[in-house]
Amino acid sequence: MINWNNCFSSERYGIHSEIMNERTEFERDWDRIIFSSAFRRLQNKTQVFPLPEEVFVHNRLTHSLEVASVGRTLGEITGKFISELPEVKDNFDSSEFYKYHLKNVVACACLAHDLGNPAFGHSGEEAISKYFIDRENDADFRSLFSEKEWADLIAFEGNSNAFRLLTNQFNGRLKGGFRLTYSTLGSILKYPCEASASLGKSGPKYRSKYGFFQADQAAFLEVAQKLHLIQEENESLLIYKRHPFVYLVEAADDICYSIIDFEDAHRLGIFKTDEVIAAFKKIILLKPGEDEQKIDKTLASVADTNEQIAYLRAKSISYLTMHCADVFRQNAGAILNGTFEGDLINHFPETKKVMKEISALSVKHIYDYPSVVKIELAGFRIMGGLLEDFVSAALTEASKRNSMQKNLLGLLPSQFMFNESDSPYKKVMCMIDYASGMTDLYALKLYRNLRGIEVPTI
Repeated sequence: MINWNNCFSSERYGIHSEIMNERTEFERDWDRIIFSSAFRRLQNKTQVFPLPEEVFVHNRLTHSLEVASVGRTLGEITGKFISELPEVKDNFDSSEFYKYHLKNVVACACLAHDLGNPAFGHSGEEAISKYFIDRENDADFRSLFSEKEWADLIAFEGNSNAFRLLTNQFNGRLKGGFRLTYSTLGSILKYPCEASASLGKSGPKYRSKYGFFQADQAAFLEVAQKLHLIQEENESLLIYKRHPFVYLVEAADDICYSIIDFEDAHRLGIFKTDEVIAAFKKIILLKPGEDEQKIDKTLASVADTNEQIAYLRAKSISYLTMHCADVFRQNAGAILNGTFEGDLINHFPETKKVMKEISALSVKHIYDYPSVVKIELAGFRIMGGLLEDFVSAALTEASKRNSMQKNLLGLLPSQFMFNESDSPYKKVMCMIDYASGMTDLYALKLYRNLRGIEVPTI
């Protein structure tokens, strides 16, 4: 049974012993993520807006760094609270972990939470899924995959892909992937169930999507066992309750994208300054005793409108961070035993109402903005086209591949190459690994090259 003393571990997935040094195991997780090529590639992956040349807006990398900053604060606040619980404070190892290390675990998970997202944001995810959905009535193609494998393919999930990227042993690479601690890996499992168990919006949030591919089931089960995750009773499906640290990672992400998208939209001229000020003040004034006159006085003392918005953005994030920490503390028991419903940021009606209003404005003015829609449409075509090329080549028998298909597979980095004896599912996963790791610019360039739109230079 899970409790605050057994839900964390400094052991690493994929390795059983390693020399200790000056850094803690959780600090080493941070370093392994920061220095990885997967993390660097986030700098050229769309967050919401296309990456303009003249005005700086957030990409996946800057977003992840900011989420990690908020997550560290949430981890520190809640860690101190948990360390003082009666069942924890007399356990030296547990008390030390929550006082000094939970913040690093949450920050690391925040840093890694978007690593599995493909180029072009959610349209990239949809493009990968649609390629397989469109072939559902192709009996010969569909027969290549089991029901559970097919469930993975028709609903590609960036969260599952992040777990795969962190744990899978790609060709020529070390066993265990990034070799992160079980604590960090457990903290990114927002949807700890398999694809066949996901219920969309009709079920509990932890089953609205899925957290691991069939190819990575063994790794997931090992993490679940090490961290004592609670398994739901089900004879045919793998379903677990969330790890308690997941709620902190999710809250940090929710806070950042809700607020930062507004700031980016203001810099791009989509929102007027007064509109953003009004929206941010609604959040800030939820805090009891907040002095609106003092806020207005500070705003009046600053002539730069971007600086005004930055000031309110900071206060909004500060309030929401403390709010989510309070919700966690008040519901710690339910969060630990898996009975807490929903998320931290929307738990109280007052905050939920304001965040819903901001979300509605985001959908109306940001996510439907012409350049955002255009990048989604372009990304949809690019990712779908690349996947069609590479999957078709991979699933064609080696003796029947034409020269174009052979040349295509020759472009694959060795880490993504499959064995001809591998199952169709495993071959397809190798192609998805390659496509989903591409940056926006690389995917666009490769698509142009393969379509003859642009001739590559040596």
